[in-house]
Amino acid sequence: MVKNKNIGGLINYSSTCETKKDGSKAAKSKERTPSDKPADCSTPAISPELQTTGQAQLGFPDRVYLLASVIFQNYHQEKPPAHRLVNYGKERRLPLPEVKDEEMQRTAYELAFNTLKYQELLEDIMIDSCFYPTQTMPDDQMSLVAVMLCDFQDRKFLPRERYGEDEIVQEVKDVESYLLRSKTKLAASLARCRIKHNLLSIEYILPESVKMKQERSSSLPLYTWVNTMKSSVDEVHAVLKSAGFSQVKSIGQLEGRTFCQDPHCGDILVFPAQLNAQLKAQLSSTKLLSDHTLIIQDKFCSLGPNAVCSLLPEDGDVLMLGCFSAHTVSHTASLIAEKHKANSSVQPTVYVCVSDRTNAQREELQQAVTAMGSKNVKLIPDVFQSLDNSDKRLQKVCVILLTPKCSVSAVSNPVEFILQENGDTDLLQDLSQSSIAQSKLEALVAQQTMDLDHALKFSKVLTVVYSTCSSYNEENEEVVSRALEQAKACSEQEGEPKRANFRLTPSPFSMPDQAEGPEETHPFFMLEPSEWSNGCFLAVLSREPGPVVKEAPQEVLNRANAKGILDGIGSNHLTRKEQKHNARMTKTTHTCSSQPHLPARIKSKSQETIGSHSATLCGHPEFTNRQQLSQGKAKAMHLQASKNAPNKSNPPVLDTTPSPPPATPLGRPRRARQEVQKPVLLILPRVHFPNFFSPPLSQTGSSPSLNSKWWNPAQSLPLSRSSGGPYK
Repeated sequence: MVKNKNIGGLINYSSTCETKKDGSKAAKSKERTPSDKPADCSTPAISPELQTTGQAQLGFPDRVYLLASVIFQNYHQEKPPAHRLVNYGKERRLPLPEVKDEEMQRTAYELAFNTLKYQELLEDIMIDSCFYPTQTMPDDQMSLVAVMLCDFQDRKFLPRERYGEDEIVQEVKDVESYLLRSKTKLAASLARCRIKHNLLSIEYILPESVKMKQERSSSLPLYTWVNTMKSSVDEVHAVLKSAGFSQVKSIGQLEGRTFCQDPHCGDILVFPAQLNAQLKAQLSSTKLLSDHTLIIQDKFCSLGPNAVCSLLPEDGDVLMLGCFSAHTVSHTASLIAEKHKANSSVQPTVYVCVSDRTNAQREELQQAVTAMGSKNVKLIPDVFQSLDNSDKRLQKVCVILLTPKCSVSAVSNPVEFILQENGDTDLLQDLSQSSIAQSKLEALVAQQTMDLDHALKFSKVLTVVYSTCSSYNEENEEVVSRALEQAKACSEQEGEPKRANFRLTPSPFSMPDQAEGPEETHPFFMLEPSEWSNGCFLAVLSREPGPVVKEAPQEVLNRANAKGILDGIGSNHLTRKEQKHNARMTKTTHTCSSQPHLPARIKSKSQETIGSHSATLCGHPEFTNRQQLSQGKAKAMHLQASKNAPNKSNPPVLDTTPSPPPATPLGRPRRARQEVQKPVLLILPRVHFPNFFSPPLSQTGSSPSLNSKWWNPAQSLPLSRSSGGPYK
């Protein structure tokens, strides 16, 4: 892995000091020691500096310089003509030379990225040393000059050591010859620049944020995850311990041949940073890396798959879209397969949207996933925006993992991260200055919002996991908040149920109980960039549960009768209050009209009172207390008894019309009885008839006393059946 070192903090010449003439002699030495400064110069000593790579003394193959020059040409900062010091030609977006070796490709990108960071300084050196004004090379070769000058000063302007098997590119050879002939002037210009700006090392000329990321990148631990398709975490622990590694409790204790378990993800193993190259060699001896049992990958890439695995239902599938590598796909597939290993009948599938990749990249992705043992992965070449609920492939998808292209602003080693995770290399120029252009940021936010909005439209999706490695709120909290508001507004417009809405839920990761650990931010999971890990953002959007619908008792009876399992029980009951009220009114009116022996005045008033009070009681069944019911019952019984007393002139007439069942207490439903009742005298229902059966007012207008003839106990009939009254 390429590590950033101080680019050129090796020469400390003053403009008045004589340069050393023993360059050829120093070239024979393979030790990297700062060049001696002249004795008569009072410039302070130089601190240890950064180097572009561990091979900076020897240089790189010609193919690396050629590829780095094209990358720099495509992404360099183009200044206005009035402020342009060096012209690199007009061509941009050149095709990259083919380099099959991944390590060479990574080295070329690192070299180009360093050249982008120090572009202004390198241009000043070329102008101050008169190298650019006097050279005869065409402008389109100046990108190659810039990247080779960046490496040349990092090697203390010493000649490059070649290997016999390296391919020789004539263009690279010519530029190298120009630089070697002008090395004294170039070194003097660098010294003058450092004196002018009082730079202890070249890195101090960088913006503070860029310098901080550069320092963090050299101390980041090595993160790996266990491929459960090949082995288990316990088995890997045993292999590592047998190879001489020892396990410690926390990342802060990592040193030498040690490893620890990540506090958030149980399948992640962390190794110390200062021995990355040696650790890889030691791990290779255990064959854990060669057989894809232990995968080296940034921690951010493992958070999404672990979150998806913890949220996925037993019979659900996963849909992945955005910016990710074959390692991320395999990690998701292996975690899900391990979770459902006990249930062989359930085989969840990981669907991957690869519409933004070429056929060659898709084939490469499928081969890498297969090599890591993942068999439950299917690629979808369709554009995500064209997918919808009707797609037969996505009928069981319950969780969507969205890791969109972002600014990568929370990553300390952006080059390695972008190359490994299929990131956007167009961001290299902005990341080299630690400032994303507003136009690029707006374009990224627009795409992120569109993808998240569409992900929330799948009706069968229960959870959407949204994750970025950005430090901008515009790409994190603001995108999630707008998407939730948009989904809610759409559901209200279309009349969808409440279940269509999403809400934020806590992430499945618990924060570590360590002083150096980041603080928890609710309701999102966030890690700030530090010397322990890169920064990241993760949000879990879960669908709200649907409203609980309770069936009315009558609906249950009707549904049961429709199936023929209750023999018609309750099928004749009216289910609405209005129908009950109408039935009660009909029966009450019929009762009053069927009593010809009542006086017309009482009869008409009874009908009017019954109708009005029935409507009131039906609308307010709880307003009458027990005392009012008792008084109404007593008055009704006294009236009926007085009218049915023996009378010679007007004998009582028995009504043979079947009487309705006795009225039930208020607030309780009555059942309609089908059998024929014994003919009896009809009585009024048990309702209160206020004032209509009270004695008339006296001449003085005062209320009658209780001893009036309306309440004469002698006229009352016994209410028991044995008394020979009308109940007989």
